[in-house]
Amino acid sequence: QVQLVESGGGLVQPGGSRRLSCVASGTIITIYHMDWYRQAPGKQRELVAAIASNGNTNYADSVKGRFTISRDNARNTGYLQMNSLKPEDTAVYYCSLGVGSINYWGQGTQVTVSS
Repeated sequence: QVQLVESGGGLVQPGGSRRLSCVASGTIITIYHMDWYRQAPGKQRELVAAIASNGNTNYADSVKGRFTISRDNARNTGYLQMNSLKPEDTAVYYCSLGVGSINYWGQGTQVTVSS
């Protein structure tokens, strides 16, 4: 059974930084692309960043230059480094593993950007 567990969320001031982690169990992440999504209250879930199995990355325009996605296959873990955080980054952040038509999701971690 594949499980994804996110951590690292919390309250952070505008301009601050936060690193989210996503630890996978029950599978080896090497073959998957790993994505980070977020969902703010009253809004649809949106793709924030993605990293392919070969390490290629993509970012939403709203986070380019501020967020960095990475993965450590040896630790079966993915990361989302978030810098220069803004109030509009407030959301529940979810990690996802995917390959073909298969997708696994974590339970999410809340990030609140507020002074």
